[in-house]
Amino acid sequence: MREYHGSELPRFSPEEKRLMKNSVDFFGINHYSTVYTKDCTNSSCSNGGDRAIKGFVGITGERDGKLIGEPTSVPICFVVPRGMEEIVNYLKTRYNNRPIFIAENGYSSPNVEDVEVEEILNDVKRIEFHKSYLASLAKAIRNGANVRGYFVWSLMDSYEWTFGYNVRYGLYYVDRKTFDRIPKMSARWYQDFLKNNSLVDHPPIRSDI
Repeated sequence: MREYHGSELPRFSPEEKRLMKNSVDFFGINHYSTVYTKDCTNSSCSNGGDRAIKGFVGITGERDGKLIGEPTSVPICFVVPRGMEEIVNYLKTRYNNRPIFIAENGYSSPNVEDVEVEEILNDVKRIEFHKSYLASLAKAIRNGANVRGYFVWSLMDSYEWTFGYNVRYGLYYVDRKTFDRIPKMSARWYQDFLKNNSLVDHPPIRSDI
């Protein structure tokens, strides 16, 4: 950081350093995926980067012609459950096991633009995603990680930045014409999970929309 940014970095007085030391109450993690990274300072990288790290680090979901995980509707997001345990364990070790909240974790259904409503409502892959990521999180907790909470992204299908309405993360389907909110199969599964009753099988949802 100091080598590449030099005087751009802020400087702190001894008093400011004292105030900041151990001042973090908890960490909130928005975790969706895991990708490969490449050092771009000492090797060539294609254009793309990511915001503040552009030009320093290249990110990709593919290595040796093989994807890191199952793709979603967001190009750089893949289903890689082990990443949840890895990021939680990193924070546990690096920051003396401060309390951790998973503030966002969710699955974006692929190719939903031309999909029938009934298929969107029966979102089995979203259930599989949350099962696998929660299992990975549980491993970190069993190994001592101080995890205090987990939040699914998101409650309802929302407007996802430049992706607009074509990317759906919600546990509830939103009819854009009537604004009706209909629980998907994942909403029913998550409700059962929170009640410690997630082994219940739900019949497929049929829609009149």
